[in-house]
Amino acid sequence: MKFLENSLNIKYVLVVVAIVIAIASLLTSNYLIKDLQDEEKKSMKVWAEAMRSLNDADENTDMNLILQVINGNTKIPVIIADQNGEAISSRNINITFSEDEDSLLYLTQLAKTFVNKGQVIKIDLPDDLGEQGFINICYDESLMLKRLSIYPYIQLGVVSLFVLISIFALFAAMKAEQNKVWVGLSKETAHQLGTPISSLMAWSEVLKETYPDDVLLPEMEKDIKRLERIAERFSKIGSIPEPKPEDVKDVLERVVTYMDKRTSSKVIITTHFPDEPVIANLISSLFEWVAENLCKNAVDAMGGSGKIDVYLDEDDTTVFVEVTDTGKGIAKSHFQSVFKPGFTTKERGWGLGLSLAKRIVEEYHKGKIYVKNSEINVGTTFRIELSKVNQ
Repeated sequence: MKFLENSLNIKYVLVVVAIVIAIASLLTSNYLIKDLQDEEKKSMKVWAEAMRSLNDADENTDMNLILQVINGNTKIPVIIADQNGEAISSRNINITFSEDEDSLLYLTQLAKTFVNKGQVIKIDLPDDLGEQGFINICYDESLMLKRLSIYPYIQLGVVSLFVLISIFALFAAMKAEQNKVWVGLSKETAHQLGTPISSLMAWSEVLKETYPDDVLLPEMEKDIKRLERIAERFSKIGSIPEPKPEDVKDVLERVVTYMDKRTSSKVIITTHFPDEPVIANLISSLFEWVAENLCKNAVDAMGGSGKIDVYLDEDDTTVFVEVTDTGKGIAKSHFQSVFKPGFTTKERGWGLGLSLAKRIVEEYHKGKIYVKNSEINVGTTFRIELSKVNQ
C-alpha cells in the first residue's frame, strides 16, 4: 500500500504549498497596497496644498506649477465639499445621470462615504465675507489600487482551484491504479486456480469409480464446487457482469449454511429472514462473497466464540441486510477507514476483504455498505442497502 501512502503525502504537500503560496501572496500584496495607499495619501496632500495655493494666488504666484499639480491627478477620485458637506465640484468621477437627476446630491452622498472612511483633507479658507472657513477635499482609492486589493483573493481562488484539481487528479490516478491492481490480481488468481480445479475434478471422478461408496466423496465434491465458485468470483471482478433479479434470502441462506459448517461450535449464527422472497438485482456469486467476508470478519472479531445475527428486511424501495456480531467492536474514528485497502486490525490480515466488499456492493450492485453502529467490546453491525426489485 506504498502507493496510497505516497498519494496521501502528496495531497498534504499540495495543501501545505497552497497555504504557503496564499499567505505569502496576501502578505506581499497587502504590503504593496499599504505603500500605494500611503503614496496616494501623500499625493492628495500635495494636491490639497495646490488647491489652497490656487485659492490664495495673486499676480506673483506661479500658476503653471499649481495647475500642473492639480491637472496631474488623473486617477484618484476627488470631491470638493464645503463646510456643510455639500459637494461643490469633482474630479475623476464618472457621472452618468439623466437630466432630471441631481448629480450634486449624488456627489454629496458619495463625499460623506469618503469622509466616513477617513479619506478627507480639511483646508482652511476665508469665505466671501473674509471670515475664516474651510473646504473638504474628499478622495477615494484609485481604480488601480482597488483592483490590486482584489487581486490577492482572485489569486487565492486560482491557487485553491489548482489544488482541488490536483487532488482530484491524484485520487483519480490512485483509483485507476487500484482498479488495475484489483483486475490484474483477480484475473491472475482465476487463471491460476483453473488448472488445479480441473485436476481435482478429474481425480474426483476417478475416486468415485474406484470408491463409489465412500461417504467423504460428496463433501469433496462440494469443496471442489466451492473452489469453482471462488474462481468464478475472481474472474468477474475484472469484468462488468450484469446483475439479475435474485432472492436475497436464498443467497444469504447459502452463505449461512456454508459458514455454519466451517466455524466453531462456539459460534452461533442466527438468521432473521421474512417468509416471503426478497428480490434485488444481484450478481449472486459476488454478493455471496460480500456476505461471507462480513461473517468471517465477525468470527475473527469474536475470537472464534460468540453470536452472529444476520438480518434481512425491506421497505418499498430498499433491501436491508445486516450482520451483527458480539466481537471487540470498532472505534468510531475507524468507521470509514475499515473500507480502505490495507486497513486491518489482524496480525496477519491483508486489509482487502472489506475494501473488496465495498467495491462489489457500490460499483457492481449500486448499493451502500457501511458500519451502522459499533461499541468497543460489545459488537458491530454492518449494513448493506440494495435497490429492491418489485414483483
